[in-house]
Amino acid sequence: HTKAVEWLEGPAKSAEKDPQKEYRGTKGSAVNGNRVVFGDTVVKILAAMPEPERKAKVMCIDSDLEGSTGLKAIHQKHPEIFVQSGIMERGNFQAAAGFGMHEGRQAIFSTFAAFLEMCVSEITMGRLNYCNVLCHFSHSGVDDMADNPCHFGLNNFFADNGLEEHQASSLYFPADFHQMEKCVNTVFWDQGVRCVFSTRSKLPAIQDAQGKPMFAEGYAFQRGKDDVVRTGSVGYIVSFGDALYRALDAVERLKEEGIDVGLINKSTLNVVDEDAMALLGKAAFVLVVEPLNRKQGLGVRFGTWLLERGSAPKYAYIGATKEGCGGLWQHAYHQGYDSGSIQKKVKAMCNQLLLAKAVAPLV
Repeated sequence: HTKAVEWLEGPAKSAEKDPQKEYRGTKGSAVNGNRVVFGDTVVKILAAMPEPERKAKVMCIDSDLEGSTGLKAIHQKHPEIFVQSGIMERGNFQAAAGFGMHEGRQAIFSTFAAFLEMCVSEITMGRLNYCNVLCHFSHSGVDDMADNPCHFGLNNFFADNGLEEHQASSLYFPADFHQMEKCVNTVFWDQGVRCVFSTRSKLPAIQDAQGKPMFAEGYAFQRGKDDVVRTGSVGYIVSFGDALYRALDAVERLKEEGIDVGLINKSTLNVVDEDAMALLGKAAFVLVVEPLNRKQGLGVRFGTWLLERGSAPKYAYIGATKEGCGGLWQHAYHQGYDSGSIQKKVKAMCNQLLLAKAVAPLV
């Protein structure tokens, strides 16, 4: 027992925090939870509406997870439009879609991203019936996920399951709490099924090259537009979610070593930004870094988008490939999308292209 206590008080405690103490590009930034900001932003939108109009036009349906998905604030501030339901995502989405079938109405539905897979058929039916449903799938990816694989939100692209002629179902994954607020305000009254993703973990505010919050004052969210976080002359990393601030740290450190890598934030996951593709098409390499399933995520389609436009940079992608084995911050390292792993992959790609400035191979 004595040795167990010593371990709990010593090595166990020291392992509770990310060993990387400083992340370039977000150093000193405020940190907040996107999943909470989703609910807070909706509350502000609803507060601007007269109560009779709120009740007539908006319904929010919870899947017994309001404290985790950010809907608690909506319940507290506007109980007249809130429906407390149980753990039955398929039925809850159907109810939300039924309300949102009528023009001018907006339904809000939320659960963990892991349970999105339960709703694929219902999302299809909602799309075919032109239902207006704003979906918030929190706990996307693997970061800070104590429950491990059963709660990993890995297959978010399953929500984009319609045909090309069908109404688009945009998938949004804001980079930080500033962009989350701008995103929700922009897309709230859009038509159709839209999905907004957030992580369980809190995320730092992304900084521009001058060290100022990139998505705060003066920034306007644009549907389908990628954000050029850093420019680069050698190649580009494309990322989103909690992988973005890790990729930004990697980019800043690589630049210090003379490897001029750029970074793109793809906050609208399933829409091609032609301006960004034109920029990336000129790069020597493109590396996608994501916290989603490597078999089903952005990486498996982004290379095709480049080829379809006549671009053929050296291409690779990093994503989640393993089950979790306990832990919180450890998952990014376990899956291989931590800053160090990203830097290693970029150097390997540079060596393969003979673009490294060093005489010897980069290590």
